[in-house]
Amino acid sequence: MYKITLFGNYKYKWGDFLMKRKLKYVIVALICVIVFILNSVIFVKYSSALSKYGSRGSEVTTIQTKLKRWGYYNGSIDGVFGSQTLNAVKLFQKKNGLTADGIAGTKTLRAMGIYTSSSGSSSTSTNSSDLNLLSRIVYAEARGEVYEGQVAIAAVVLNRVKNSSFPNSIAGVIYEPGAFTAVSDGQINLTPDSTARKAAQDALNGWDPTYGSLYYFNPNTATSSWIWSRPYVRTIGKHRFCK
Repeated sequence: MYKITLFGNYKYKWGDFLMKRKLKYVIVALICVIVFILNSVIFVKYSSALSKYGSRGSEVTTIQTKLKRWGYYNGSIDGVFGSQTLNAVKLFQKKNGLTADGIAGTKTLRAMGIYTSSSGSSSTSTNSSDLNLLSRIVYAEARGEVYEGQVAIAAVVLNRVKNSSFPNSIAGVIYEPGAFTAVSDGQINLTPDSTARKAAQDALNGWDPTYGSLYYFNPNTATSSWIWSRPYVRTIGKHRFCK
C-alpha cells in the first residue's frame, strides 16, 4: 500500500513536471513566432520605403519607369538599382529640393508619387472626378509643356486646396472667378490626353516640383505688376512659379 502511494505520487509529480515543461516550450515557441512576425513587418515596411544602390525588385522598376518618363534616366528598366539609376535619383532629388544622396527613402518616393502616407486625413480627394478635372486644367494650361511643367500646374492647384486663403476643393480652386485663363476662355472643356492625366495623378500622389508654389505665369505675356511681385521659386518650361 505504501509503495503504491509512493508510485502514485511519483506519477503525479512526473506528469506535473512534463506539463510544466510543455508549457514552457509553448511559451518559447509563441515568443519566437511573435518576434518573427514583428521582424517581418519591420523589414517589409523598411524595404518598401527605401531603395538604394544594389537594391533589386519591383520598387526599383517603378522608380526607373517614372524617372525615365520624366527624362532623368536613360538606362534600361530592369529593376536593378545600378549607377545610372543612382545618378538619376540624385538628379531628381537635386531638382526637387531633396537631399541628393541617391537613396530613395520615404521623402524621395513620396515626391515621385510612389510612397504615400497611409493616413486617410488628406484634404484632397483623389476620386475620378477630381482626377478628370485636374487633368483638364493641366491640359488646358500646359499642353505641349515639358512633363514636369504639367505636373507643376496640377501641384499649384493642390497647394491652393491646402492653403486657407483658397477654396478647399479642387473644383473650388479651379472655378474660382478669375483664377485660371483656361476657365475663362473655355479651354477647360477640352478633353485631356494621357500625359495630362499622368501628370495630374503624379501631383495627386505627392510630387510637387514647384516647392509649394501658389501661383504661376508666363513671363513673356504677363502684364500684371502684382504677379511679378510674388516671391519667385523657380521656372519650369514656359512658366514662372512663385508664392
